[in-house]
Amino acid sequence: MTPILNSGEDKKQHYLGRHILAEFFDCDSNVLNNPELVEKYMLQAALECGATVVNKCFHLFAPHGVSGVVIISESHLAIHTWPEYGYAAVDLFTCGEQCDPKISYNFLKEKFNSKDAKYTQLNRGLMDFEENVAHKPFLISEAF
Repeated sequence: MTPILNSGEDKKQHYLGRHILAEFFDCDSNVLNNPELVEKYMLQAALECGATVVNKCFHLFAPHGVSGVVIISESHLAIHTWPEYGYAAVDLFTCGEQCDPKISYNFLKEKFNSKDAKYTQLNRGLMDFEENVAHKPFLISEAF
């Protein structure tokens, strides 16, 4: 996969992937407790951002809540829901430039009927291509 270019202050930096940690608040509890809908929306979110779906696994907990993951060629999308609180925690990790996890974030925000949502993006695998190594920890940037 093609690394993503990130203009730094001193030099241009490349990183291998974008990892969005998203929180969705005040969501429709009926959606968050429906494993078929959660699975459908997570699969659609992967396709919307341009990902290639490889596999999926979802589970409904008793008395409520859904956990699941969509494995994509570019990495993964994972979710855990707490319908009793109208809350969902979602990881959207994509590698390369072809997939934009923010597209998945916006798609899920709409489908969950979230009245409030936030995310943090981690740029993963900061690379030094002169030395051909990932030499630094990921950079944290917030987008609220």
